[in-house]
Amino acid sequence: MRYRKKKRNTPIATLIRNYKDKKSGKVTTSREEIQWRFHCLDWKDQKKIMAAFLESGKKDREWVYSQIFDNWDDSFLPKIKELWETYHEFKCSWSVIRYFPLEYITEHMDDFTGDRDYYFICLRLAKNKEYIIDEERLSKIDYLSILYHTGRDLSIREAHDLFFGIVHDCCINHILITRLKHLGEGKRSDVITPANFREVNLAIYYLRKLDKFDILYLFEIWNQMVEEAIYNSQEFKSIKREELSDYEYELRRINLAKFHAYQMLENKYKQPSDDSVIEKLKSLVEDIKEENLNESTVIDEDNPLPF
Repeated sequence: MRYRKKKRNTPIATLIRNYKDKKSGKVTTSREEIQWRFHCLDWKDQKKIMAAFLESGKKDREWVYSQIFDNWDDSFLPKIKELWETYHEFKCSWSVIRYFPLEYITEHMDDFTGDRDYYFICLRLAKNKEYIIDEERLSKIDYLSILYHTGRDLSIREAHDLFFGIVHDCCINHILITRLKHLGEGKRSDVITPANFREVNLAIYYLRKLDKFDILYLFEIWNQMVEEAIYNSQEFKSIKREELSDYEYELRRINLAKFHAYQMLENKYKQPSDDSVIEKLKSLVEDIKEENLNESTVIDEDNPLPF
């Protein structure tokens, strides 16, 4: 079979014409070539391509929405407006939220239903200090982010409650640990604490930006107390003695961190709905100790009781 090398020198105007002509028999090959060459083309050619793709089917519109978001021009506004009001496609909303007049966004607020649409809308609207932020529509982290990016402030009490509310949520929700910084050196370097939770790290970042160092100092003291409790727990000692895979070792330390951190939270941050989650965590950490006890206990025939 003879190999034919694909040509890359077809004029872009020809590719656009073949792409738009659905009877040309070259729509697919033209589309692939256009997308492959797009980022190396002149702006005038890119605009022609984006205009052509906006007139096509959903898959091609989805591709071009991403290009328009990074290469916006006000000439796209009428067509994007038409497509948004017709289809309400998720990627289309990106450009609407970022580039459309604020009056339009305010009038059509109910049309934006994506998980984080309100966050990105708020980044624009909240720069007006008279705009009242709807905290219920934002995660706690996103609320802190909005405050920072729009030059707003919050009281020490509000910052304290918000921060430890985030710690609480990390304790009862399924979370992943992200090593944003090394755990530390010394005998406690293997202890996972709330300071290693990704959401807590993000909150620390924004509180620093908002100059809430008093809250971070209090958290550092509290986190050290949690670390001490974990390190001295029988469950942590059991984990250290067991032969575990890296994944299981990580998971068990996470559960320990969540359980001990929750126990040491002020009662005002705890909710009645937490009970089932905490009971499950409790059973998990008790199983750690029980498993190790069962494996390590040696029965003396003269004294069969294991104590």
